[in-house]
Amino acid sequence: MARFSKIRVLETISSTGLVPVFYHRDLEVAKKVVKACYEGGVRAFEFTNRGDFAQDVFAALEKYVATECPDMILGAGSVVDAGTASLYIQLGANFIVGPLYNPDIVKVCNRRLIPYTPGCGSVSEIGYAQEAGCDLCKVFPAGNVGGPSFVKNLKAPMPWSMIMVTGAVEPTEENLSAWINAGVTCVGMGSNLFPADAIEKGDWEIVTQKCRTALEIIKKYRK
Repeated sequence: MARFSKIRVLETISSTGLVPVFYHRDLEVAKKVVKACYEGGVRAFEFTNRGDFAQDVFAALEKYVATECPDMILGAGSVVDAGTASLYIQLGANFIVGPLYNPDIVKVCNRRLIPYTPGCGSVSEIGYAQEAGCDLCKVFPAGNVGGPSFVKNLKAPMPWSMIMVTGAVEPTEENLSAWINAGVTCVGMGSNLFPADAIEKGDWEIVTQKCRTALEIIKKYRK
């Protein structure tokens, strides 16, 4: 069962503006990464369903987070069907993210008051998702769909839209300022926050610093 209310989840994601996106089959590595992000100021984290038995890692990770990072809101990503969404919700997912929009997932999440952020590649898809009750929609893959220009042009006729972008997001001032100025609610960021060599060496301070820097840039351009 989710530890946080739907309103708390959406408020936290909106206020911080950054959701790290990560998967690793090794639970201990996942724990270290989440802890490093937490120390960097992150308060919402997406663990992706991208490997065999990923749900087992998630279940153990949620128990760890509840004790060691109590204000961290853990969600599940790369969810494409209702059955998988139900599984992760039962394991404690506080939000569900997917690369596509699936109306069946909406029903599962709405029943349990769990935010569902579907991946959308067009204005129409975003509109359909909003009609179904998806508060926060993900533009994915953001760089291919149209980048910051797409978000800016979308929000002109639909200013109420809450948009997450994933793909082509980097922890640099040039990149993040473009997304923030376009009007995104938050950014999802994966490999650019987690250099492969740093993960391999166990240099968690690099992850912490990258998160801290990204959050500072987001805060700067939101003023």
